[in-house]
Amino acid sequence: MRQLLFLSIISALVASGCGDDCGPGGAPAVGLIASSADVILTYGNLTSSPNHDCPETPEVEPLTIEGVQTDGDAPAIITLCLPRPDLLAKMDLPLATGIKIIDLRGAKDGCMFELESSRPVTGNVHGVGICDNGTSSAGWALGLTGNISLRRTCPTTSDTIAVELDGLVAVKAK
Repeated sequence: MRQLLFLSIISALVASGCGDDCGPGGAPAVGLIASSADVILTYGNLTSSPNHDCPETPEVEPLTIEGVQTDGDAPAIITLCLPRPDLLAKMDLPLATGIKIIDLRGAKDGCMFELESSRPVTGNVHGVGICDNGTSSAGWALGLTGNISLRRTCPTTSDTIAVELDGLVAVKAK
């Protein structure tokens, strides 16, 4: 009887798409870093949900991923669009097309930083523990490695800097 109950629980978990391989796998809540020789901006506390504000795809509902800067002078955000969470569950995708950076802002040492979209975004993104197309309550983890440009606005200067975007962070489903 006990074995039958155990098998029933396992079957229910597998059927719901939430087996042992679902979830962030120990990824930290904070740790997505945008860095250069001049600045380090840290982001985390990511959440994802199908908000219907990412471009729709006929195959699967896209996810909006939102987070905050955790080491800044002022509240700042990161917003990403994941058009195909089903593909990210299976393979690495290119940064810029596989996952799109919609907004990235930061504040540090009296300067404001904002995504500069005139330069190409390069790199890769991977997912860990994605179940139910990223909507499982177990959450998942997002890994990014790439290069972006930020517009830096300080009290006396304004310029564009190249930064590396790197890290693996947990994502909670809303």
